[in-house]
Amino acid sequence: MKKTMALFGSIAGLGVVFGAMAPASAAPLSGRIQIDGSSTVYPITEAVAEEFRDEHPNVRVTVSVSGTGGGFKRFTVGETDISNASRPIKKKEHDQAVSNGVEYVEIPVAYDGLTIVINKNNDWVDNLTVDELKMIFLEDKAAKTWNEIRSEWPSTPIRIFAPGTDSGTFDYFKEVVAGKTGSIRGDMSVSEDDNVLVNGVAGDRGAIGFFGASYYFENTDKLQSVPIVNPESKKAVSPLPSTIESGEYAPFSRPLFIYVAKKSAEKPEVQAFINFYFEAGPYLAEEVGYVRLPEYISQRAQRKWMTRHTGTHYLDAAGEKKKGSLPEIFR
Repeated sequence: MKKTMALFGSIAGLGVVFGAMAPASAAPLSGRIQIDGSSTVYPITEAVAEEFRDEHPNVRVTVSVSGTGGGFKRFTVGETDISNASRPIKKKEHDQAVSNGVEYVEIPVAYDGLTIVINKNNDWVDNLTVDELKMIFLEDKAAKTWNEIRSEWPSTPIRIFAPGTDSGTFDYFKEVVAGKTGSIRGDMSVSEDDNVLVNGVAGDRGAIGFFGASYYFENTDKLQSVPIVNPESKKAVSPLPSTIESGEYAPFSRPLFIYVAKKSAEKPEVQAFINFYFEAGPYLAEEVGYVRLPEYISQRAQRKWMTRHTGTHYLDAAGEKKKGSLPEIFR
């Protein structure tokens, strides 16, 4: 994971931009930065934190994992400086932040493809449609064996491994598969630790699960991903960096975020960390298995950070959720 910052410093223009954004004091940085939230975003933020600690050893950066929802519970009451999130903040979370006087800057950091995985020895599933995922995961359908999905498949029992309900990955999956009215079945094995899910699916031939692409890319020796039939093109598409960025891997391509408390942004160590995140994050995101954002999106995010543009882009003035791609919404 270690890299020299010479690589990052050599990228044209970065030195000028981040030099201008750096804290004025030349004294060594110290202090503490508290981060919590998404297990999906954790690998990126922890990679950035690791490199940042090398540059600023007197700054203690703690990156915890309690899921997107769990992270927002702490963030919106002012307990943490930064919250990792695999989905945009919800209205009730935003309202909680407002009621507690917590202003925040919303920063997209990478693209991810929520990946459906099966056991390495599963030799019958070659793709799944969203409707078939509903047959597996919805409470009112809840298929027990694989031949209930397609008659030519074996009668092997289906065992499901899924993120916990505090996870943004669970929220995103539920939104796509269950919509506003459906319910996800309750007989799943759940964990906020994606490594537990990896081992669960790897240990059962009839198992299926889901989590961020990074964990799949790290465990291709244990698992196989399921191509998902794009609802528009009707083509089965695998989660690859190219298909995630293009949106072809639909409907499970998604942006990832960090949220920074405006009050925390007054601290030199937090300023330096976020500036460092902009500089090193795109490279480290790719290194740990995610897809970097297009340069113009990163530039928009940098401008919003530099001007301390607070609030979420994903709620309109009435508090209703906006829909659309990241480039459409994050303007």
